Amino acid sequence: MINRERLAKHIEELSQFGMQSSGGINRFSFTEEEAKANEYIEKLMEEAGLSVSFDAVGNVIGERQGTEEKAPIMIGSHIDTVPHGGKFDGALGVLAAIEVAQSLKDQGIQLKSPLKIVSFKDEEGTRFGFGLLGSRAMTGILKEEELEGRDDQGITLKEAMTQNGYDPEKIGEAKVREVAAYLELHIEQGKVLESENVPVGIVTGIAGPSWKEITVRGLSEHAGATPMPIRQDALVAASEMILNIEQIAFKYKDAVATVGKLQVKPNGVNVIPGEVTFSLDVRDLDNERCAKIVNEISEMIQEVSQKRNVESEIVELQTVSSVQADAAMQATIKEAVVSKGIKPISLVSGAGHDAMNLARICPMGMIFVRSKDGISHNPLEYSSIDDCEIATNVLFDTLVRLDQSI
Repeated sequence: MINRERLAKHIEELSQFGMQSSGGINRFSFTEEEAKANEYIEKLMEEAGLSVSFDAVGNVIGERQGTEEKAPIMIGSHIDTVPHGGKFDGALGVLAAIEVAQSLKDQGIQLKSPLKIVSFKDEEGTRFGFGLLGSRAMTGILKEEELEGRDDQGITLKEAMTQNGYDPEKIGEAKVREVAAYLELHIEQGKVLESENVPVGIVTGIAGPSWKEITVRGLSEHAGATPMPIRQDALVAASEMILNIEQIAFKYKDAVATVGKLQVKPNGVNVIPGEVTFSLDVRDLDNERCAKIVNEISEMIQEVSQKRNVESEIVELQTVSSVQADAAMQATIKEAVVSKGIKPISLVSGAGHDAMNLARICPMGMIFVRSKDGISHNPLEYSSIDDCEIATNVLFDTLVRLDQSI
């Protein structure tokens, strides 16, 4: 149904945009590497017979007309990466969607429904600490005041948009009016499918992330001249907080909490750290429990601050509610999986995806692809071309089935 050699070629070619000597990929929002990658995606979309446009925040949208005037079916994912990311996270979903469109064109298949394929802007949130930008804009929940996040050079997201020809005051223009259904193909980023020895899975829901930025302020003093009992060491305080965060998360089944980013000032070998900023990412499929965990962590941070005579500040970056995949969409994906002779496996996504926001406005379904050793956000991230081919064929079949039923 789809062309595996062409799909493999596109995966390899896209991976070259932002490729580092380490083998990882740095492709962040509003950078030269991302702009070149978007040009490549635009070219592939045009070759697949899609009309291409960029919306008010930079989502790349390829459209194919249907034989009837109906709300479009949308397929999408993202091509931005985490630092030193892999070839497949997000990118596979975009390339698989384009391959589906190309295969429809090659085989002369007409759909009743219009088709929209979207490469969403800044899903990862790596550069500005604010993710799901494109899907937030497309579903109408992005606010201009949320564009104040800064990168490591102090550039705000709003400034980066302006520098790249986008008007932050017009982000509302990216909102879509109507979508019949949304499908997303993505690598699993876990080991469930590998443990079940199946190439694809059916997502039942997505655990929403709650992102915070914590700043701990102590006092920078000479490392040799300041006795231990009177120190106000921001890094030691932050270290205790981070260890406690881990212990709090362990108390809740299926919950996870991660500190993935750390900045130390003044960062000198003979200076007591006076300020530390670290990130916090808390996830749970139960929204109320996630909020409870965040509150418990916040209280712990205040307690440690008082004990160690430092000040602390907690800033909310974003909180995305957990969502359930549409039951009918799950059933349609399951039919496509079974038709390929594959055992249907249902699983929860612990990672956030643009599908979370699209679920606000339309039925949503996700297809997972087996990840070798469960590795993701890493140059070792890998899904075999056999699995990618099977998953893309499931995506193709699911789209056709949806078109017949909507």
